[in-house]
Amino acid sequence: MKTIILKIKKKPEKIKIRQAADILKNGGIVAFPTDTVYGLAVNALNSNAKKKVYKLKGRSFKKPLIIMPKDTNSLRKIAVVGKSVEKLIRKYWPGPLTLILSTNKTGRMIMGGRSDLGVRIPDNNVALSLLETCDFPVATTSANPSGKPSAKTGKEAARYFKNKVDLIIDSGECKKKIESTVLNATRFPFSIVRQGCISREKIESLMNI
Repeated sequence: MKTIILKIKKKPEKIKIRQAADILKNGGIVAFPTDTVYGLAVNALNSNAKKKVYKLKGRSFKKPLIIMPKDTNSLRKIAVVGKSVEKLIRKYWPGPLTLILSTNKTGRMIMGGRSDLGVRIPDNNVALSLLETCDFPVATTSANPSGKPSAKTGKEAARYFKNKVDLIIDSGECKKKIESTVLNATRFPFSIVRQGCISREKIESLMNI
């Protein structure tokens, strides 16, 4: 496989974003920038594409991929969104907060029957443009082999996955350079699964825990 490398610095170029979206639609894998670290994206409705990204990373199938909806309306089509979750979304989305939410009927179908799913909308113009262009849900995971540091630049993503994925969008260095905070919001009180960009104290202060 020969990987296509597209350089997009600041303003997303529609023709390049469409090229990436078409690859995802057809079952390919795309490495792309977010506000935290680089990610690998696949079409969440394509089971073969999801299997490919698990094999590529050496990732356990017990660890679900993260869904990135294009907006909160798309989120409500796959997950249960309560008032407390809406408060977090207003504060931290787009941004470095991954929420684990209960799935609804459509969400369970996408997640292979799971009762929960992780979701995030990143604060990155390239990522947002890609999500907006896709007419299907996008499943993601960090751009690194399991056990290795996450790629924080396009060059690092290429070192890991050049000629192993279909396309890499190189937008230079990620803004945060650290993984998102993961919050389990399926039951109250919410619990932090992984502390990343957003501190426990900020979450607890917002939620009055």
